[in-house]
Amino acid sequence: MSEILIQCQDLHKRYGRKEALCGVNLRLESGKIVGLLGPNGSGKTTLIKILNGLLKPDQGMVTIDGEEPGIHTKSVISYLPDKPYFADWMKITDLLELFEDFYEDFDRARAEKMCQELGIDTKLKMKTLSKGNKEKVQLVLVMSRAAQLYLLDEPIAGVDPAARDYILKTIIQDYSEDASILLSTHLIADVEQLLDDVIFLKDGQIILSSSVEEIRDTRHQSVDSYFREVFSCSQN
Repeated sequence: MSEILIQCQDLHKRYGRKEALCGVNLRLESGKIVGLLGPNGSGKTTLIKILNGLLKPDQGMVTIDGEEPGIHTKSVISYLPDKPYFADWMKITDLLELFEDFYEDFDRARAEKMCQELGIDTKLKMKTLSKGNKEKVQLVLVMSRAAQLYLLDEPIAGVDPAARDYILKTIIQDYSEDASILLSTHLIADVEQLLDDVIFLKDGQIILSSSVEEIRDTRHQSVDSYFREVFSCSQN
């Protein structure tokens, strides 16, 4: 039986007058790849930041691996933000050393192998890389940890299609069966093959939580086409 890795109860988060999350309840089991899907401004990044301990909810409770966000949860989460966060002057080798020093579960050999297969020279400085290659480096670093939970916010948005296929294939093949991945993306058709479950988020509320198989069996649609149908209807 799978363990509950993430549990959220009645999460609320406001930015001024805007309610970014409104009563979110969520249970995520270990060993799942889950798509967090919704239009811009639906609350996806806010939820991911709360799970990662970067934001505190105004109301409600969240636990990761049985504990509230803190020192323990940071040791079991590998987080990819939606924006670059490394200094441009750093070389990729500097980043590899940083992750190796900071995270006991970081596999440097794996990261170097992925960089090589993606055609990225680890001696280069970040400022010399294209936007897509910067994103590839960040994703390589995050996925080279043996974490229990990977929180990926738009992990392949700026990556070219050929590299996207390689990265998605790597995610499937190499991550632990006991770990879970929660990924936010607009590129639903590209990641659908990976997903076990999906969560649809709109205006800070979960409007659907389902397995991919259930959507295909009951709706006779792909997740991508069902998403388009649900959100086109909800916006009318």
